[in-house]
Amino acid sequence: MRVLGLISGTSHDGIDSAVVDWSLDGDGVLTGVITHAGERPYPPELRTRIKNALPPAKVDMAEVCALDTLIGQAFADVAAGVEADLVCSHGQTLYHWVEDGVVRGTLQLGQPAWIAERTGLPVVSDLRARDVAAGGQGAPLVSYLDLLLLAGVEGRSGALNLGGIANLTVREPAIAYDTGPACALIDAAAPPYDRDGELGAAGKVDEGLLNELLQEPYYALEPPKSTGKELFTPGYVTLGLPQADLVATLTALTAETVAAEVRRHRLDTLVVSGGGVRNPTLMRMLRERVTASVVPSDELGVPSDAKEAIAFSLFGWLTAHGLPATVPSCTGASGARVLGTITPGAGPLELSPSLTEVLAARFELRTQ
Repeated sequence: MRVLGLISGTSHDGIDSAVVDWSLDGDGVLTGVITHAGERPYPPELRTRIKNALPPAKVDMAEVCALDTLIGQAFADVAAGVEADLVCSHGQTLYHWVEDGVVRGTLQLGQPAWIAERTGLPVVSDLRARDVAAGGQGAPLVSYLDLLLLAGVEGRSGALNLGGIANLTVREPAIAYDTGPACALIDAAAPPYDRDGELGAAGKVDEGLLNELLQEPYYALEPPKSTGKELFTPGYVTLGLPQADLVATLTALTAETVAAEVRRHRLDTLVVSGGGVRNPTLMRMLRERVTASVVPSDELGVPSDAKEAIAFSLFGWLTAHGLPATVPSCTGASGARVLGTITPGAGPLELSPSLTEVLAARFELRTQ
């Protein structure tokens, strides 16, 4: 089954897409062949509207309705003409409601009906809500894919995604959580982002501000936990430093908060993905703070820019086969859950027969 995974992450800069042709053999070995991976930037006007709707901004329901339509249409534009049997769309997170460490709700916009209408394909969407309803954080869902990928890595291993927010998955024991900001604050200080880490490299880290920022109570919370731009807003840091020094300090903040968790779990190998991989200053600061071997996910056959889109392709396949796509020890839910709601395509809704057996430990993902 060819499943198109679509997602726009917390950097809200564009839509990542990946088509994976999934097949399951008689021994329960799941193989995924990546036949397409890409990224399309949001139209500038839409990205501005999304940015203006994020916390701490206040928006009315008219704007929420408009964004749900406009984001859905943008996702439909990406899906149009792509050869697939099913689409799994994460949409765009606009709000992640957390109170006292408990996730009360999560809102992803991008009306799936526009995708179904444009492509004629069934669409799985709204994937985080079921985990939240089961008492989970709704994040990081990518931990399901991470654990499959890490199964063949020797020693103590973890997977790190550096998007707007950083999330870490540890193989043993199987836990996952958001560590704090990845590129969100860096991007806010150097919009739209610090290209090639040049500003961070040119600036000087302000140790006083860094130490002050490290006192954020979120870092001391025990997992499972999740966060977002509701906490790490652009106004989180007062722009009282020269821009290069501020960017250097915020880059160091990401590196240190991630490194602290890598050291805590005594990891031997850290597999890294996400847009932050393209920031050499951030990667250098991270490597300076850990003894673990830091390798891009590309070395495991997963393009670092497309890992989350690949994950949502997998979730679509799992939902179509009636299989759960969550790891309770990672999200904190009361149990594993089949994720998402399904919008039918142009024809009758024909899902694959449900699979009752758990997938075998072996898992293979490769590029065509």
